[in-house]
Amino acid sequence: MKCLIIAAGKGRRLQKKGQCKPLIPLYGIALIERTIESALEAGANDFYVVTGHHHERVDAFLQRLSHRLNIPIQTIFNEKWQSTDNGISVLSAAGHLNEPFLLLMTDHVFDPGIARDLIQSAESQGGLTLAVDSHLDNPLVDLDDVTRVQAKQGNIVAIGKDLEIFNAYDTGIFLCTPSIFDALTQASLITGNTGLSNGVELLAATGQAKTFDIDGRFWIDVDDPVAFWRAENALLTRFQQQPDIIPV
Repeated sequence: MKCLIIAAGKGRRLQKKGQCKPLIPLYGIALIERTIESALEAGANDFYVVTGHHHERVDAFLQRLSHRLNIPIQTIFNEKWQSTDNGISVLSAAGHLNEPFLLLMTDHVFDPGIARDLIQSAESQGGLTLAVDSHLDNPLVDLDDVTRVQAKQGNIVAIGKDLEIFNAYDTGIFLCTPSIFDALTQASLITGNTGLSNGVELLAATGQAKTFDIDGRFWIDVDDPVAFWRAENALLTRFQQQPDIIPV
């Protein structure tokens, strides 16, 4: 299973922890390495990382990681990395992926079992499946920043940060087919927007955007110092409960 990881942004809100967001250590392990190791545990074995800010540093780190873990990791430089639209980073990989692939964010820390079960259970004939969190009282979620999802009978009805009616959160863990690239291109032409959610909405309109409920399992978007602190506490708690799961 191929895995695409988005790691191009500047991460302005987390710069107090480090100038290069993918390389910021969380309990001594860089965020990008945590994402890759979680994907490995889930069943991915071929990695593509879209870079931008501090491309050279991230690329050098990933080359060393590739050698150390004995896995292929290819970086793809997004020349438009300064855009806040993450769909542009996804589109940067269009020429590299022609089969179903796992799509992850470098700053999301999660239980690898979520991605593993997503791969095993999701349909891959077309479109995409998004792992969603239907526990709306999840204390690790930043309600002011999280992408919201309105889902019905396993299908995405609407997605966006400003949804007023929603019943789940976007965890940033996707199983995609190459149709996401066409959807992002079309969304850009139709609306002028190049966010990942815009492509998902276009697929949802034709019933090609499914949901997979994570059933309360652990995930967190490490996007600012408060989220970083929450992630540290959550990982420490998980390690104390199950020391074989999370290395710290």
